[in-house]
Amino acid sequence: MKIIKKIVLKDSILQIKNKIALLKFNRNDIRNALTGSFLIEDIIKTADFVNKNNKISVLIITGMGEAFSSGGNIKEMLKKNSSFSGKAEEVEKKYRYGIQMIPKAIEKIEIPIIAAINGPAMGAGFDLACMCDFRIMSKDAYFSENFINLGIIPGDGGAYFLQKIVGYQKAAELTFTGRKIFSKEALELGIVIKEVEKDLLLKEVFNFANIIAKKPANTLRFTKRLLKMGSKLPLEEFLEFCALFQGISHNHSDHKLALKKIKLKK
Repeated sequence: MKIIKKIVLKDSILQIKNKIALLKFNRNDIRNALTGSFLIEDIIKTADFVNKNNKISVLIITGMGEAFSSGGNIKEMLKKNSSFSGKAEEVEKKYRYGIQMIPKAIEKIEIPIIAAINGPAMGAGFDLACMCDFRIMSKDAYFSENFINLGIIPGDGGAYFLQKIVGYQKAAELTFTGRKIFSKEALELGIVIKEVEKDLLLKEVFNFANIIAKKPANTLRFTKRLLKMGSKLPLEEFLEFCALFQGISHNHSDHKLALKKIKLKK
């Protein structure tokens, strides 16, 4: 893959080719744990960067090394003075201004996000994958909502995101057991849209990303906003936004160019 632009973040690498951004977690030494690293900060910076860059239409998130992300750093949990230690109100604040910044940042991203699951995605790593719009998974990888095995709850919002994908009953079963979900079951449950051989993962993800990236850029961003609004707003209010965005779209160069292309094909 020929890279057009490469940005080195604190614990990640952000690569940009054409209209696709690829965020790669670069902390294989801790299996790309989101805590006890700068990955939270890197995700927030990437979210802000892609939102401000109208030339980027798709974001891919993946891990370098063995894991997509092991979620919370267990070694960090064992330390006396860590992001998990302190009185209840202190830990609450650390979560609110720590790992909970991830779902807030991801929710604001205006372009489609694809999680390329290269290896185990556990706990908050699984939840991060569920925050994305799409997931494509290596056959060697697995998911696990394993918080309960550590005597804690999904403090990053996992209980919100997982049930939106698989429904309440299955989300409860996966969360209460903390068991592993391998690629075949993940595909059957609709957690992923495709399972592929590990060495073909990024190729397959980029093929899919390219299909989306070729669509009108402005329209992609408006459509994603509507999809996010669809599950939150009453129908009447939602339709008002549809009318507003459509009014803008009809007057945008994306629409005029699309009509021109259709006319040329005839």
